[in-house]
Amino acid sequence: MDVFKEEQFSSAHIGHLGLVADKIDALGLIDLINQRLPVSEAHGAKLSHGERVAAMIMNGLGFIDSRLYLFPEFLNDKPLDRLFNRHVEAQWFNDDASGRCLDEISAYGTTKLFTELSITIGQTRGLLGKSTHIDTTTLSLFGDYERPVLNDEVQDNGTNIPWPKQGYAKSGRRDLKQMVLLLATTGAANFPLWMESHSGNASDQTTVPAAAVKIKKLCQELADAPDFIYVGDSAIYANILQHSEEMFWITRAPEKIKEVHTLVSTPEEKIKWIKLDNGYSYYATSSDYKDVKQRWLMFFSEAAYRRENKTLDKKIKAEDESQNKAWWHLSNRIFTCKDDAFNQAETQKKRLKFHEATFSIVEIKRYASKGRPKSDELPETVGYQIEYRLSFNEQKIAEMRARKGRFVLATNQLDETILSNEEVLSEYKGQSGTERGFKFIKDDTFQVDSVFLKTPERIDALMMVMTLCLMVYGVSEYELHRSLQEKNETILSQTKKPTNTPSLRWVYFLFRVVNELSITSGDHVQKIVVNLNGGLKKIIRHFGKLAHAIYLNPAGVPT
Repeated sequence: MDVFKEEQFSSAHIGHLGLVADKIDALGLIDLINQRLPVSEAHGAKLSHGERVAAMIMNGLGFIDSRLYLFPEFLNDKPLDRLFNRHVEAQWFNDDASGRCLDEISAYGTTKLFTELSITIGQTRGLLGKSTHIDTTTLSLFGDYERPVLNDEVQDNGTNIPWPKQGYAKSGRRDLKQMVLLLATTGAANFPLWMESHSGNASDQTTVPAAAVKIKKLCQELADAPDFIYVGDSAIYANILQHSEEMFWITRAPEKIKEVHTLVSTPEEKIKWIKLDNGYSYYATSSDYKDVKQRWLMFFSEAAYRRENKTLDKKIKAEDESQNKAWWHLSNRIFTCKDDAFNQAETQKKRLKFHEATFSIVEIKRYASKGRPKSDELPETVGYQIEYRLSFNEQKIAEMRARKGRFVLATNQLDETILSNEEVLSEYKGQSGTERGFKFIKDDTFQVDSVFLKTPERIDALMMVMTLCLMVYGVSEYELHRSLQEKNETILSQTKKPTNTPSLRWVYFLFRVVNELSITSGDHVQKIVVNLNGGLKKIIRHFGKLAHAIYLNPAGVPT
């Protein structure tokens, strides 16, 4: 019986990276990048820029339960020959190789490169929709990232170089500097169409409308590019109005606008709702706000109404408890000045949102001497107290309840044959898809060496790579769902229930046990993939040719 020795065995971790590599291959990302960013092998380049970006994407999607690290050490224990379908060494992916790749991306133009990739892939795979949804998120970075003093040439040409800055931290990490990632998505897959990076304190109100104008211009220059409807949240409403002659848009009209507030406050009996089948009703009207002809559609959501009224009840109860306590303490104070008592009561009264209060100032009188007062002795005023009555403001509460579940969507597309009232809602609701796309990385912190990212151009380029991560992740999940549904198959969810719409994060987690085992016997090395069960093999069948080769072919080479 042969006795094996420990040195005959070695292993490399594949995990879910075979699925990532397969989708990178299916999208043609490596070839598309190489066409635009060629390298010269004559100068010693061992990796193409497409392969370097692919490695960064694998790195970005490599940690499913922790934050992003961008270090060459990540690749040391990976079966790179399988993942890249050729001989590749981890040491080739050093900081210099990655840094030069980011420099080339920046020199080409980060947004330009990304959009050329996204338009090509989106058209080829049928991922472009009727509208595009634009939103932003913030990404925090470790490191000081002190901005260098710009020379006169940079200052004079007006270049706005994105740079990590303190800003509104959506991640809650106010101690870290951040960058703003602007993303436009489209279609059922929430496919990333456009990306821009901005300094950490950039405002949605200006960046989002400006991005819509640039996307519109690009689509006019490209053959077969769709004429999108541009969708955003209420922050862009004021600025998008200025571009109404250039593009069609949908956005939520802010309730701080008097006309919008009046509309959502309309009594129920004066509204002729049109019911939809999805729990919504709507009321259509028109507006010339800011001299722009618009359709205003007030929608009512039954689910939102119930949810918002529960929140309102909690707020009313909290105010009732706090205000009763505050007024009780106030009424027990003795003021030396009548005006002081009145002013204190008025100040407290202004804090009421759901209550109303009436009060009066009464004199507190006492006799100067102790004991029984003399028959001719009159009491002296020693102070003033507040007497009050606190009650619910029933009319105000009723008005607030009536507004719950209501919101107004505005669009300058007046032709209902092109965009129906129902479609205005469905296209706007697609905005949540952009948020879901952000969710995978938006709360993560980029623990990237500030020396490696020593220029704003490299930070900008890395933002593009992270958007490619979102592209690969989003398309993978969408196409997996579609394949499962078309073949009428399911996999088990986290709760052990069959599903044909599993989270890709969960799918990635399932593959955590998969490794490549190498067994050396003399001059012969045999490599096998271990820990693949029937459930994992079922998932692999819903991916492409490269996934089959990586996981199911011992050599890891497509057949």
